[in-house]
Amino acid sequence: MKKQMTVSVCESCTGGMLGSVITGIPGSSQYFLGGVIAYADQMKKGVGVKAATLRQHGAVSEQTAREMAQGIRAMCGSDIGVSITGVAGPTGGSKEKPVGLVCFGLATSQGYLVDRKRFRGTRSTIRKKACVHALNMLYALLEQ
Repeated sequence: MKKQMTVSVCESCTGGMLGSVITGIPGSSQYFLGGVIAYADQMKKGVGVKAATLRQHGAVSEQTAREMAQGIRAMCGSDIGVSITGVAGPTGGSKEKPVGLVCFGLATSQGYLVDRKRFRGTRSTIRKKACVHALNMLYALLEQ
């Protein structure tokens, strides 16, 4: 199904990998507007994540993923905002938020969708799996 929609991304644990995968597709300049690597909390705030959200739920949460997706969509003026935030490891995990936990967000003019997954493997594997999952979420949205 071909839709005339634009996409922007806000990535944390994938560090630009999602944007790189998308822009690796010939013709992606017709629909990909850009993205932000929001690794630090101050960058997440810069795209619209509320300080209260970070305090209450943390950088790796569905709430933060939602606000990242909504914020990048507004910042870029895209039809769809996609976000990824997580703990790629090998360090940095906790009992509540273990290594491999990744939260995703999709935002459109109709609302938002969030998801949470736990991936296993190396840092590289977790980052790649996160990108694949985000692309699958985007694909499912476009197929509706």
